[in-house]
Amino acid sequence: MRPQFMATRQRKQSKIGPLLVPAVCLLLLAYFGYHAVEGHYGHRALQKLKSREADLSEQLALLKAERRALDRRVALMRPESLDPDMIEERARRTLNVARADDVVILRDVMPKFDMTR
Repeated sequence: MRPQFMATRQRKQSKIGPLLVPAVCLLLLAYFGYHAVEGHYGHRALQKLKSREADLSEQLALLKAERRALDRRVALMRPESLDPDMIEERARRTLNVARADDVVILRDVMPKFDMTR
């Protein structure tokens, strides 16, 4: 009687198999790395937001200063704090009149009255 041997198949090792897992990992790393820099919430988007924040903060500071100036002017116009000299000066400028004892200096170009000051 002959000894019985079990038949086994020998496979040739694939060259792609060992590289498959590292290649997929590398592709995933590249994908997430790209989106960490270029994505909606990435590094460049953060830089744009910081730049916009600085611009808006500067604009806010200017608007707050303008608001304070306007509040001061409004406070001068309240009945309890009316200054007669200021009212007279405004009326003279608006109506373009002067008293008989005022000294008037005529210039070539008359400055336009600015209500914002």
